Amino acid sequence: MDSLQLICASEELRDGGPGIRFEVEEEGDTAPAFAVRYRGEVRAYINRCPHVGMELDFMPGEFFDLSGDSLICATHAATYDPSTGRCTSGPCNGTGLEAVRVTEQDGRVALVDRVLAASSGR
Repeated sequence: MDSLQLICASEELRDGGPGIRFEVEEEGDTAPAFAVRYRGEVRAYINRCPHVGMELDFMPGEFFDLSGDSLICATHAATYDPSTGRCTSGPCNGTGLEAVRVTEQDGRVALVDRVLAASSGR
């Protein structure tokens, strides 16, 4: 994992809890991204609601709704499946979040590619 970009220690992400913000390269620029844990798995997405391009979190790292079962856009309340990034309700019009490839091993979460992964949930 030495050649991968470290995001956080595994223990920093708990199911349905706060996420960790980080940046990825996107078309020669940087884009905000986040990692969360859901049902034991680490998932990561670009921190951008497809509806209007706003960041999802209402406070840094707060991506889940109150139930801890959906990711939610604080601006317009669009919700997303944490496992896939797929839009589940709201003004996202069926457009999902863009996935970022991460790996978890040896107690650490790391970015697999510094560039954007293939889109997810569309």
